Amino acid sequence: MKAWQVTRLGEPTDVLEWTDVPQPPAPDGALRVAVEAVALNFPDVLLCRGEYQDKPALPFTPGAEVCGRIVDGPRAGERVLAAPELPYGGLAEQVVVAPHRVFAIPDDMPAEKAASMLITYQTGYVGLHTRARLQPGEWLLVHAGAGGVGSAAIQIGKAAGARVIATAGGPDKVKVCRDLGAEVVVDYLSEDFVPVVKEVTGGAGADVIYDSVGGDVFDKSRRCVAFEGRIVVVGFAGGRIAQAPTNHALIKNYSVVGLYWGLYHVKNPAVIASTHERLVELWHQGLVDPLVSEVLPMSAAPSALANLGDRRTVGKVVLVNNPI
Repeated sequence: MKAWQVTRLGEPTDVLEWTDVPQPPAPDGALRVAVEAVALNFPDVLLCRGEYQDKPALPFTPGAEVCGRIVDGPRAGERVLAAPELPYGGLAEQVVVAPHRVFAIPDDMPAEKAASMLITYQTGYVGLHTRARLQPGEWLLVHAGAGGVGSAAIQIGKAAGARVIATAGGPDKVKVCRDLGAEVVVDYLSEDFVPVVKEVTGGAGADVIYDSVGGDVFDKSRRCVAFEGRIVVVGFAGGRIAQAPTNHALIKNYSVVGLYWGLYHVKNPAVIASTHERLVELWHQGLVDPLVSEVLPMSAAPSALANLGDRRTVGKVVLVNNPI
């Protein structure tokens, strides 16, 4: 079969190679899935660069969420969403996945939507509900709201009954956030979000802040978090890992909550399974619907990841193999 492989570390356009590879090994009970669609994520870019917390040995194949069909065994033909493990990621014609990392999807869910329903939506749901305990009526501030992570958090926050403030860069991305349901959107290229958050919340601040950016954004978020607020640390797309001064958390009575969703596969897989069921329910109810901005052929992987790394994308970018 063929797959995109990272043979040395660097920018995706420099290090990805489409090449013949052996079929990945299939331990007893593992499921082989023919990949129909794979959704891209910022960690795929970081993996190519060698900057992600997981550092697989070379060569490896990125791609952490796929939609496809099981190709053999008693579940052959079943349509599934799957989370392949490194070094055998989803930018390939087939993947082999442990059963607890495979989830049934409705037949009426388009492949590009299904492939986008795992990492960002699971992260959003677990981050806002399991970690931050978001409540109806609370103010939720979502940074980088037009991206894959942020767009999912806006929808999940709205579905939970929260009042959503979002930040985004530029008029087009501001419109995306408004269309997703954010009540207030701040263009961070021209406006400081801190005074806006304080104004719209009557000086109280945001109850929950969903931060996938880090750096200066985290530092400023501390200035507009509410009493007993929760800042959910999702990632560091801004590049700098901010420091959290504990004296400031003490005097303002807020929490800094870490979220590494992938760890639930190891520590508590039942959370992922139950979250998937809930997300499918929300999709059927029309309360969440992945924002897929581009559906491209598998051959576009290097350029698509480069655009994702340069923040030139909106929502999710999905690559497709030939229809199964």
